Order: sequence, then C-alpha cells, then structure tokens
Amino acid sequence: MDLLPGVTSKTTDTDRIRMHYLESGPADGPVVVMVHGNLSTGRFYEHLMTELPDHRVLAPDMRGFGDSEAAPLDATRGLDDWADDLDALLRALRITTPVHLVGWSTAGAAIARYAMARPVASLTFIDPVSPHGYGGTLADGTPCFPDFAGSGGGGANPEVVRRLREGDASAESPFSIRNVMNAFYFAPDHREPPEREDMLVAEILKTLVGDTGYPGDATPSENWPGVAPGVTGILNALSPKYCDWTGLVDVADKPPVLWTHGALDLVVADGSALELGTLGSAGAVPGWPGAEAYPPQPMVSQIAALLERYEAAGGTVRRAVFEGSGHGPHMDARGEWLAEFTSFLTETAAAAPSG
Repeated sequence: MDLLPGVTSKTTDTDRIRMHYLESGPADGPVVVMVHGNLSTGRFYEHLMTELPDHRVLAPDMRGFGDSEAAPLDATRGLDDWADDLDALLRALRITTPVHLVGWSTAGAAIARYAMARPVASLTFIDPVSPHGYGGTLADGTPCFPDFAGSGGGGANPEVVRRLREGDASAESPFSIRNVMNAFYFAPDHREPPEREDMLVAEILKTLVGDTGYPGDATPSENWPGVAPGVTGILNALSPKYCDWTGLVDVADKPPVLWTHGALDLVVADGSALELGTLGSAGAVPGWPGAEAYPPQPMVSQIAALLERYEAAGGTVRRAVFEGSGHGPHMDARGEWLAEFTSFLTETAAAAPSG
C-alpha cells in the first residue's frame, strides 16, 4: 500500500542506529514526533500526519521494529534505548527546539523517559504502559515478588511468537498477528479497510523476533508462574524491574500533558486481559497464589495516581477518555482523538511563553 499523499519515507544514520521514519508538513513548522508502541511501526500514525498541516510530523520506526536497524534492545535500561534513539534522530535531523512527543502504549514510557532528561514542548500519552511497568505489581508499584516474576519476555504466548517468526499474515488462528491486532488494538466493532489492514499486518511482521527483540529472553523463577524477566528485548524492557517513569513528577520544567485512553482497552487496564494477575485469577494460568499475593495490576489507576502527583507538583494534565474505543483510540476513534490532540496543541501554543 502506497504512502498517503503528503507523507514521505526517509532513512537516516544517527550516532546510535540507522532509523527509518515517515515525515509530513513544513520543514519550519513546530515538530510533532509520534512514537509507536510494541508490535507496530510509524505507519500506525500515517493516517493522522497530514491532518496536522501546520506541523512538521515525524513517525519513526523504533529499534527492533519496521524498517529501522534491527538493533538489540538492552532491557536493563527500561525504555531508555528508545528515548536515546529519539534524541539521536532529532540531532541527526538538526532539530534543536523542544518537540511535541506522542507515545502509544510502550512508547508512553519512552517519551516520559525522554522528558525526564531533556526539555520537550508537550507529552501526549495514548493508553501508555503504567509508570510501574507491565505485570506483577501491587497498586503502589511494589513488585509481587522480589524477582518480578510474572513479567518480562517469558510471559509472551509462544504460539504468537512462532507465527510472528514464520511471517504468518493469515487469519487462520487466534494467535495469528492479524487476529491479535484486531482483538487487542481496536474496539470490538472496528476494522481497518482491507488494504490498510493488510499493510498494518505486514508492518508488524517486520518485527525483530527473538531474545534481543520480541519478546526477549527469560529467567527461571521459584515464584509463580515460574518465570522472571531476562535482560534483553522489549517485554523485559516493559517489566517493572526496569520500566519506571515515576520520575516524571520530579522534572523541573514540567511540559503540559495530554492523557488519552480508550475505555474498552484490554491491554492497559485495571485487570488487563493480558496480565498474569488477571489470567491467574481467571484460572487460565494454574497455581495462582491469590489476590493478596498477586492481584491483577491496576494499570489505569497507577497512571491516574502518577498524573495526579504531577499536577500537585505544578504540572498541567488534560484527560480524555474515548467511550467505545480500545487500545488505539487514535485509530478506532480517529476523528475524536485528532480533535482532542489538535485542541491540546493549540492550547499548549497559546500558553507557551512568547519570544
């Protein structure tokens, strides 16, 4: 499927990795960088890019995904590899002014980590991973077990991994990535047009599969469910052992924040359908030690609590919940999400100091 008119495909070498990205808009416009999540690429934003005609919009493929270099991910840094790659890309493009960052799911942690080290114009979260990472924590972020068992690369469904590795673009199995995408990325009644669906599936199948990419390696554990995080790959980077963006509260110059959330999200939720506390409580994973030891992770509540602390520390937060939307409201509620985002950009520009 060809790129939409007005969107171009580019590749540049940075001082870290070679990065592919999409670009639209005027070269001298305010810069918006849209960062995709796990098992996706920059093309998951393509439909939005030309709807921001006054902005220079970039949508990179992050390491291990899309057409960027298939570089290994050091999970012990959380999402700092992604944050540093973004910084390297902007430096390679000679973009020196603070940019507006958009982060979907996994990328929520990446853009927060970026902002913890560098000035940004604004942060927009789309159903971000919890500030305490994904899987195996109590409400306050304390791990259920000291070794963070139940999170990381060992929690991936092996059949999904196999079909990704084999390039399965079919709809023959619930574990085919086409069906996984339609079940978990969008609201139940949403389907992308057939040609675009085919393109998005093909983009996901560019994923680097294995210990250094998706899902990552794993470590045996004496704690339930018998596996703990490894040290490489994307799911380990998302483990609460390494993923932590609670320090956003302590940033001195706090950028305005927009938090957007799909009310029907199954991936990031209080009781996510993919999280082992939820699966154990439902009997889907034997041996669950009970709600006191290993409750379903209250992800949305954890995000809300962190952003309340951000406000109390002097930051500003705008919130938007999209009823009837899933994990990707920028796709299944495109018009409503875009209206919220453009209004936020206008509001942010009006509040920015002149000169």
